[in-house]
Amino acid sequence: MKLRVLARLVQIQRVLVRHGLDEFVRETHLYRPLRFVFLLSPWTWFERRKGNSRAERLRLALEELGPIFIKFGQALSTRRDLLPPDIAAELAKLQDRVPPFDGAVAKHIIETAYGKPLDSVFAKFSTAPLAAASIAQVHVATLHSGEEVIVKVLRPGMREIIQRDLTVMHELARLARNNSAEARRLRIDEIVDEYEKTILDELDLMREAANASQLRRNFAGSDLLHVPEVYWDHCRVDVMVMERIRGVTISDMDTLRAVGANIPLLAESGVKIFFTQVFRHNFFHADMHPGNIFVLIDNPARPRYAAVDFGIVGTLDLRDQHYLAENFLAVFDRNYRRVAELHVESGWVPPDTRVDEMESAIRTVLEPIFNKPLKDISFGTILLRLFDISRRFDMRIQPQLILLQKTLLNIEGLGRDLHPELDIWQTAAPILREWMRDRLSPRAQLRQFRDHLPALVEVAQALPPLMKVAVQRLQDGTLHIGAQPEDIERLREEIRASERRRSKTSIASMLGLGGLLWLGLGLDPPWLTTVLIIASAVFYWRSRRH
Repeated sequence: MKLRVLARLVQIQRVLVRHGLDEFVRETHLYRPLRFVFLLSPWTWFERRKGNSRAERLRLALEELGPIFIKFGQALSTRRDLLPPDIAAELAKLQDRVPPFDGAVAKHIIETAYGKPLDSVFAKFSTAPLAAASIAQVHVATLHSGEEVIVKVLRPGMREIIQRDLTVMHELARLARNNSAEARRLRIDEIVDEYEKTILDELDLMREAANASQLRRNFAGSDLLHVPEVYWDHCRVDVMVMERIRGVTISDMDTLRAVGANIPLLAESGVKIFFTQVFRHNFFHADMHPGNIFVLIDNPARPRYAAVDFGIVGTLDLRDQHYLAENFLAVFDRNYRRVAELHVESGWVPPDTRVDEMESAIRTVLEPIFNKPLKDISFGTILLRLFDISRRFDMRIQPQLILLQKTLLNIEGLGRDLHPELDIWQTAAPILREWMRDRLSPRAQLRQFRDHLPALVEVAQALPPLMKVAVQRLQDGTLHIGAQPEDIERLREEIRASERRRSKTSIASMLGLGGLLWLGLGLDPPWLTTVLIIASAVFYWRSRRH
């Protein structure tokens, strides 16, 4: 293990112990040789923080460990059905209350990015950050043209920190893969590779600006989601400028109720936004924790969502998108056999999987959840039970679906907070059925034909000369299709020769082993040992020659 990786692992353990999270250290087998050093060291006890609650100590430890761990805490905070209430409430603070960095540093980063003084770009700029997140923080500013904007600034030194922790994650994945069959089944190294692409994309704010523009275009004219405008002239790799959103955070239920916002409609809209992004647009916001979602309440009867932070977006391969939609619809229809067949057809389980056995296992998991409101359905529990089934059928986790699974869990967390009576299945099914109908409609088929028409024309232009050459070679008797008789005979002879070599090698091995056994047991006559070994050598030599 590299020294830098080992040093980071030691640092992680020190932070956990210092925040009184000894149980995590005791549970971590990798640290066993080192943990007593920290538990018995006086400086560890002097630094130990005992005054805070368990939940606060966990949050503080994640904040101290850096952006990758903060994002882990953000994802956990939306799963209130899986976490104790105190921990869920405390981790929710990681969504928008991460400690900021100095505004003077942010000002210096912005001026360096623009290559000119700040007041030449903005008429006003607030050095006090509006909000801070794990990767960047935002400041309020006003352009010289009068528009109020937010300026997002990447945290200093973030690339080096991320690269260091990614190296640690890769090393841990390698250790897990080499020592755990379960980790190999889960393709843990591929999951880390996928996460690396995602987190590195977040470090390029120009990419985030492009994501925002695409999402804004997708929902242009929609009453479901508002995406802020990007001011491209002021965007750089480390700095992004966007329209300022004035709304209520999705987690501020007291304010939403006080203004009379239509909460059930809001919860239903969240589900519609998710399935519209995934299936109709094939481009979805994949970081939908409460800190990134606002509600515009200028019309409380028809509240609209507004999204920020577009660093993580997801798309699906068309084949995965199709199989996923069919899986959802088969689940909605309680067609468990079709769900099992789709898993085999898509390659998500081995091809020799018995469909009837998998159908029965899926029915056992899914049947109890139907005709129940969201408050009575825990996707966390379902996923754990499906995980048990996946072990039985050797189902491999699909890394390309990790972002989608994460987003779906976020949607459940939001829906649970907003309107526990929401039936996610009833809301999503019509959207999926309409998408499948549109996908198979004559208009969609015509559109696909039109899109592929240039390639078809190119192929049609190339066919006549190819066909002419083929006809000429056929007339001359020089056109050969497939294997020729002489090729087949040559292959047969090579196979026979290989079998002869294998036979001679086997005889040589048996003779040699017999000679050694004869010698070892001291049997008579002793000269037979020499004969057997010489015969073994002769057969081996002949096998190498022929």
